[in-house]
Amino acid sequence: MTTDGAVDTPVLSVTSLVKTFGRFTAVDDVSFELMPGASLGIVGESGSGKTTTARILAGLEQPTSGTVTLDGEVVEGHSRRARLRHARRIQMIFQDPYGSFDPRQTIAQSIAEPLRLHAPGSRKEHRARVGELLDQVGLSGRAGESLPRDLSGGQRQRAAIARALGIAPRVLVLDEAVAALDVSIQAQILTLLDELRRETGISYVFVSHDLAVVRYITDTAIVMRHGRVVERGETERILRSPQHPYTRLLLDSIPSPGWDLDRVAQDRRALDLR
Repeated sequence: MTTDGAVDTPVLSVTSLVKTFGRFTAVDDVSFELMPGASLGIVGESGSGKTTTARILAGLEQPTSGTVTLDGEVVEGHSRRARLRHARRIQMIFQDPYGSFDPRQTIAQSIAEPLRLHAPGSRKEHRARVGELLDQVGLSGRAGESLPRDLSGGQRQRAAIARALGIAPRVLVLDEAVAALDVSIQAQILTLLDELRRETGISYVFVSHDLAVVRYITDTAIVMRHGRVVERGETERILRSPQHPYTRLLLDSIPSPGWDLDRVAQDRRALDLR
């Protein structure tokens, strides 16, 4: 509730989302809401439908049915203008951003490209904005003049964040964005993302199989299995007191003192028979 009594409205609302590939249903009746400045986790194993959901949100896949509403406007249309309008408000960061950079362009040139498409201004203004973005994510001007292949994985991920933030999107979708990084670099990127959210008010959809990462970076979460949402709620509540057997299985699958692999395997077989 806002101070004037008005009810806060979601920045992103997903209703009855379905995506099929032939006879295979990858996403099955998925619904959720994301509030301004909030961070939502989408949790599940490989094949759960979480990445397909993320790609639909980012406009990289078209849903078979259902709606995605962004800032109160239903996202639809496949024209270049519609795609540009969608990209202006929602950006996506991938597990390995290397493939999303032009290997012939410097990092600074890549960060400037969305500015040229979406933000009015002169070349000088764009160069200044690129410098601000590099500084915001902890990269030097020297890193900005480097080619993608010359940077480490953590530096490329910082560069991808800078490029996404440049046009001030309302939502950032992160698909396993720290999964390929060393643990120490993961911590740096997660801390950076948390700081940026507090500074800018951007909203996150954070897709991950790593429950420790989800616990740190998200406020609420949905758990997906076989394309469907099986549990939803506050992240801490879900991880402390899971209600669905699949969520409990995910938690039990994390190695810990006294870990019983045979029992985990037995629980998985029992769940698959349901």
